Amino acid sequence: MGSPVLAVEGLSKGYISGRQRVSVLADLSLSVCSGESLAVVGRSGSGKSTLLNLLCGLQTLDDGRIAVAGESFAATGAGAEVRWAELRRRTIGVVFQDVNLMPALSLLDNVRLRSHLAGHDAGGEREWLERLGVGAEADRYPDQVSGGQAQRAALAMVFAMAPALILADEPTGSLDRHTADEVADCLFTVQQQTGCALVLATHDRELASRCDHLLDLSTTV
Repeated sequence: MGSPVLAVEGLSKGYISGRQRVSVLADLSLSVCSGESLAVVGRSGSGKSTLLNLLCGLQTLDDGRIAVAGESFAATGAGAEVRWAELRRRTIGVVFQDVNLMPALSLLDNVRLRSHLAGHDAGGEREWLERLGVGAEADRYPDQVSGGQAQRAALAMVFAMAPALILADEPTGSLDRHTADEVADCLFTVQQQTGCALVLATHDRELASRCDHLLDLSTTV
């Protein structure tokens, strides 16, 4: 399988509430290799979104270590913000429940912009939209397409940056069952074709069952 794209050792995160410290994640360890997928499940408040935020550097860990594509981060590491920003630009693709498309740009231009920011030459962006099933909507704007089409475009935008790791936070949570299944099909198919690693946070146990591995945060604290 090779070296993990993502490796987490002894990760802990908590918050201060009044005079008490509330532990959200405690001594968590995991790893995900290229081509593998990990579903993160658990009740609301169990730390799913917190974990994904930690894995892309949007929050800081209290203890432990996170390594992504050879870049290692500890709780007290210096210069971490700049290194995390570079990883998010080129290496980590993030998919949100609320579609993260720029409303003033067409679907195609959204994909082009994300690809450009990742350092790739223009040329294959329309093909990514076609691959995700929304090639016909390439020149439309986000408010001119359905929620499912917009989420497919968001996936195209992420895959166009050629990430080593995709973090998906409830990517189908705002969609109806049929549309959610179609979007999930696209996500897993292209993830397998490209060989990137995937960490998926979800309340949907059916969606989670499609992943290679399962982490239930309800049982970790």
